Amino acid sequence: MISPLAYIHPEAQIGEGCEIGPFCYIDRGVVIGPNNKLMNSVTILYGARIGEGNTFFPGSVISAIPQDLKFQGEDTTCEIGDHNTIRENVTINRGTASKGRTIVGNHNLLMEGMHIGHDCVVGNGCILGNTTKLAGEVVVDDNAILSACVLVHQFCHIGGYVMVSGGTGSSQDVPPYCMAAHNPVFYYGLNRVGLKRHGFTSEQIDTIHRAYNIIYGKEGNFQSRLERVRTELPQTPEVQYILDFVSNSKRGIISKAN
Repeated sequence: MISPLAYIHPEAQIGEGCEIGPFCYIDRGVVIGPNNKLMNSVTILYGARIGEGNTFFPGSVISAIPQDLKFQGEDTTCEIGDHNTIRENVTINRGTASKGRTIVGNHNLLMEGMHIGHDCVVGNGCILGNTTKLAGEVVVDDNAILSACVLVHQFCHIGGYVMVSGGTGSSQDVPPYCMAAHNPVFYYGLNRVGLKRHGFTSEQIDTIHRAYNIIYGKEGNFQSRLERVRTELPQTPEVQYILDFVSNSKRGIISKAN
């Protein structure tokens, strides 16, 4: 299942059941788990740690050194979980001294030409669209969908279950469960279709909606609105996630559309 036209460094570790196509390059120190499929012309570089059952399409480059001028050759990793689909020409850089590793979880779809920068953390079940770009140290929580050509500024946090419209750019955090669109990106209500598809009940969705109505309301200052969410709404896991996300935001959350 390994093409004679592929190059595999003697120090690389390849699990059972892997398919490796022609013109693939696997560097020293790479660890690849079982049942991965590498189509032709896939490049896996030093520092890659790859789980089980992933599919890599032609031209993808995994664990290249960071595009960060502060990088001094430190020993870092790029860690990819299980059952991801990584389409053509996707690039994922390894970590820097800042965090030490770039992480992609499980069951993600990374579409053609998208980029994940150094020290990013991508959760599980995400869809990252064609040519979408994540700068360094971006965090994307579980089940987020970023459409095509989305640009995410370094250090931003993208919440779970969001839908971010194509062609947008964000230098602020996108809170969970929401729809975000336009450029610069704004809050446009809840991702109701996505929430229903993931099994959220009408009661859960209504509580999330009430939380954002308060947070993006005009009464009082921002901290007083957060306190209202804590005192006026049932403290469900969804409300607690929103409060934790917003309270811990370093870049501030996106504004509501007028």
